[in-house]
Amino acid sequence: MAQTRELHDGWAFTQLGGGGQGTKDGEWLAVQSFPTTVHVELLKHERIPDPFIGLHEWDVQWIGEVEWAFKTRFTASEVEVEAENVDLVFDGLDTFAVVELNGQKILETDNQFIAHRVPVKSQLKAGENELVLTFASAFRKGREIEQQHGKLQLWNGDSSRLHVRKAQYNYGWDWGPVLMTAGPWKPIGLEIYTTRISDIDIRPRVNEKLGAGVDVSFELSKSDHSIATVTVKDPEGRVIIGQSNLTIKSERAEAHFKLSAGALELWYPVGYGKQPIYSVEITITDKEGHLLDSKTQTFAFRRVRIVQDELEGQEGRSFLFEVNNIRIFCGGSSNWIPADSFLTRLTPDKYRQWLQLLVDGNQNMIRVWGGGIYEANAFYDICDELGILVWQDFMFGCGQYPAYDSFTKSVEIEAEQNVKRLRHHPSIVIFAGNNEDYQLAESSKLDLDYSDEHSDFRKTNFPARYIYERVLPSVVERLSDIYYHRSSPYSGFGKVTTDKNYGDLHQWNVWHGTQEPWHNWDILAGRFVSEFGMCAYPNIRTVDHWLGGDKSERYPQSRCARLNARAPCVTTMVNHNKADGFERRLELYLVENFKHAFDIESYVYYTQVMQAETLASAYRLWRRNWKGKGREYTAGALVWQINDCWPVTSWAIVDYFLRPKPAYFAIKRELARYTVSAARKERTTYADPLSAAFLTIESVLAVWGTNAALEPRRATLEITAFDLHSDWRERSVRAVVLAPNAATELWEGALPGKPVRTKRSEVPRDIVVSVRLLDADGSVLARHSNWPEPYKYIKFPADAALQIAVGADGERVTLSTNRPLKGVVLDVDGADAHWSDQAIDLVPDDPQVVTVKGLAGRTIHARYLGDGSA
Repeated sequence: MAQTRELHDGWAFTQLGGGGQGTKDGEWLAVQSFPTTVHVELLKHERIPDPFIGLHEWDVQWIGEVEWAFKTRFTASEVEVEAENVDLVFDGLDTFAVVELNGQKILETDNQFIAHRVPVKSQLKAGENELVLTFASAFRKGREIEQQHGKLQLWNGDSSRLHVRKAQYNYGWDWGPVLMTAGPWKPIGLEIYTTRISDIDIRPRVNEKLGAGVDVSFELSKSDHSIATVTVKDPEGRVIIGQSNLTIKSERAEAHFKLSAGALELWYPVGYGKQPIYSVEITITDKEGHLLDSKTQTFAFRRVRIVQDELEGQEGRSFLFEVNNIRIFCGGSSNWIPADSFLTRLTPDKYRQWLQLLVDGNQNMIRVWGGGIYEANAFYDICDELGILVWQDFMFGCGQYPAYDSFTKSVEIEAEQNVKRLRHHPSIVIFAGNNEDYQLAESSKLDLDYSDEHSDFRKTNFPARYIYERVLPSVVERLSDIYYHRSSPYSGFGKVTTDKNYGDLHQWNVWHGTQEPWHNWDILAGRFVSEFGMCAYPNIRTVDHWLGGDKSERYPQSRCARLNARAPCVTTMVNHNKADGFERRLELYLVENFKHAFDIESYVYYTQVMQAETLASAYRLWRRNWKGKGREYTAGALVWQINDCWPVTSWAIVDYFLRPKPAYFAIKRELARYTVSAARKERTTYADPLSAAFLTIESVLAVWGTNAALEPRRATLEITAFDLHSDWRERSVRAVVLAPNAATELWEGALPGKPVRTKRSEVPRDIVVSVRLLDADGSVLARHSNWPEPYKYIKFPADAALQIAVGADGERVTLSTNRPLKGVVLDVDGADAHWSDQAIDLVPDDPQVVTVKGLAGRTIHARYLGDGSA
């Protein structure tokens, strides 16, 4: 029987080269967790300051430029030594490593994303064995390789990263620190066997009528005429079909099963059905019936298509995901970066917390971004369980990558291993070749002729086209049934990546690019917007964490301190925002829209409300474009980004410590099953074509609703207009029907209470419009408040009174008001409380209930626009 045991005990590590800042010469420190990396261990031994606090990121740069060694001693039994096959299995080494067993070199690595299996029967001895791993500096090795092959163009990080198959974000990004990790970052094991199952390939096949079959193929480590049993089990572990006494005449065998539509349950994305997980169990015996190996692999039945059809009434084609014949609007904070700069600190429980936040926020897709890692198995297992669709990038990001032979060979092995590891997950619905590499090629005017589908490309100045258009699609097609997309973004059909009518789009003309107002999201829409975002400060407790108690730095524009040659002129606050030009851009969007204050608590509040408003507006306007079959003008919106890898001001909607920003809740509301929204526009009409002075200005309100359910929904639309400075209001109601799985236009007309103006000098009334969808029993299905913008022009009423009533259970909080209020954010002194909603808009006679965990009798504080802070 094949047996594996982990070699995770007794490890120690040291800095090589005669000792230094990490360890003294000859000093070996005990490893306190395994798998691990150098920074993690030095932190546990208190040999370095925490790089997440203050400016200490720059105090630990030396770690990435020296050599390190890890070693352990383990005892091998007589049974292990005498086994027919003995392998050491390294699931992942970061990155340039030499491995020695009992003084003999058995392995040399140069790719963090590749696992290695090394036969060691001839080197292993009964009794004590010594295993030593030596890690060179990936930064210095990368620069050596760059000197040999040449400097290439990129966005973010040191250009040498393009030659190194290592998590690219380690080199620094516009949201992350420079922390060059090294070490055994994945498990190491010793495996003995006679014959083992070396690969399992499960291909569930669901047809258009939702009948299904499953093809199972598997490979053995050698051909010895073994006997196999293949069993398919349902989610409860019951056998539903199988095949026994399967004689294996070569190293590969297959079994094929057909099931009728009623004999199985299909896997659906969250919100559309259940997520039943099936399994295949394979056992191998010899001719005498002795068990040689047994493995179990999970899978699920679902039919996935990426639909790129011509559209009714608009140029271009759709780009949408269809699961089990249901077209899905993909929404969420779906861009995922590694959730820690030190990956070995991530646990299955931490992954579950992150992904549960995604589901709780009404999101159904996550994109694993190409500058990080192919995520841990637990990540994808949880996505399978929760019904989260996964967009999976290959690990290339923002660069002019090379394609010399040694590089492409390593990439091919990397791709093969990771496609094999991930292909059985029903959650994974697309592989994308890279992040923004075609966009960089366009920006840098590299050789990029989209009409050329046949060249080799390796001799051009965009050689990685060979990887994205030859190597990767070949691997994906050969080893899986998952759709391959050349890049994100990528338009296809001969179009550039910025074409809004084809493929997916990274829409960065809000914040980056032309720095458009967020009110222009409607004209910035694409067929599938796979990146967009807005920066905001994190929770004030997170800010205080990175300040490390230094109150002199507790303001947005803290002083400048010159560091070393590799670091710019930075401060504590500036160092915890890596985005280029972030001060100018934050202030651009703040000053265009808000009267705001500069104390740090206020700056946190106003940037967070700005982010919430920006992202909610995008989801409102783009979900409006999901108008039914043939009119899916926008089929997805994946905000950049859900998470952070350290405490920082960034585009994340949840900070490093899993503290949601108000934008998380704003998106949650816009992705609810039923929503109602409104937009106001001004229409100016001139008396005749020659006049500029004689005109009328009319305010027009449009109201629409969305329905994610697959059945029509009847409701009552209530429109109530409020004058912000008086008790005037006007209310109207009408019966409406929301079309299934679509947006429905519900009403358009003159904005109530807003008289037609005939002079530009006439200051319009501050009219707030509340739109609600009411169920038959009068309960609220959805609500939205439409306010005049920009908010900086509003004279907020001095007599506004927010009422906060805490229920007897200490968890139910009722909010009410006598005047419309905008952007209510709740907090308490001391430790976090956990809220069910934030950035709330209130109107009179429409109380809203928020639940809170951890209040513990504390007084609730509230911030809102016009609260007197600015």
